[in-house]
Amino acid sequence: MTAETIIAEASGTFPLGGLPVHRLGFGAMRLTGSAAFHLGVPSDRARSIAVLRRAVELGVNHIDTAAFYFSSLRSANELINTALSPYADGLVIAAKVGPYRDHRGEWGTSARPDELRGHVEENLRQLGRDHLDVVYLRRMGQESIAEHFGALAELRRAGLVRHLGISAVEPRHLAEALEIAPVVAVQNRYGLDGPYPQGAELLRLCGERGIAFVPYYAVAGQGGERGAAEVRQEEEVLAVASAHGVSPAQVRIAWTLHQGPHVLAIPGTGDPGHLEENIAAGALRLTGEELARLDSARTRIA
Repeated sequence: MTAETIIAEASGTFPLGGLPVHRLGFGAMRLTGSAAFHLGVPSDRARSIAVLRRAVELGVNHIDTAAFYFSSLRSANELINTALSPYADGLVIAAKVGPYRDHRGEWGTSARPDELRGHVEENLRQLGRDHLDVVYLRRMGQESIAEHFGALAELRRAGLVRHLGISAVEPRHLAEALEIAPVVAVQNRYGLDGPYPQGAELLRLCGERGIAFVPYYAVAGQGGERGAAEVRQEEEVLAVASAHGVSPAQVRIAWTLHQGPHVLAIPGTGDPGHLEENIAAGALRLTGEELARLDSARTRIA
């Protein structure tokens, strides 16, 4: 594949509510530095802005962000505002609310239901918008999400939010949310690096209901000490990558998109070269045999 000639449209399209987006989107978390949040070295501002503009040039029309995506010098939302405002018609910005970091970057107590409007309005202020296309409630361990999701449903009725999603949930939370308001997307961890049974069930449920499933950390491989199953899986990923002349990350993105037409990928990067590789992965078609090999290696991981 030639990354320079492949645009996000090659990944296909799926609606977030009534908003059609290419299935290969962009996650903004890594725009702010060499590692997530306050870890690592803050990014070069000009390069991060260039990455965003290049993403849109290559057809990305779905950007995932949050007000708590910031490092000591950079804010993902501010970078998005600077790079892309005034926003093009058809560009969908999705944000997450619930977690909270103070001005020093320290994690604080997650939002109460009555504080979620402030979280939404902070995203609006940083992004320079009068509404958010999609807002996810990021569950922070609570047993029930009804009160929090109900507060976001009120903001939807008030016009501050167009569509609602949920994140880091169990299948029962999807049922709970659907009793309150429509859910257009579910964002959970899911990828080749583990079986993730909750994610697998949500993947199935979302497919049945026409809801977008948006896995995060889908490109991540196993970190830390690896056992024999993890080593075998990486060997299979490398073998498939070699057969196609692509990177392991591209194989992981392609595998993600192969999980169903309702699956959206949001790989993030602050590197222009990696951006083009990620987008090119939307055109990578894995064979049935390759998918079976990857799935077999994946299911061996405890």
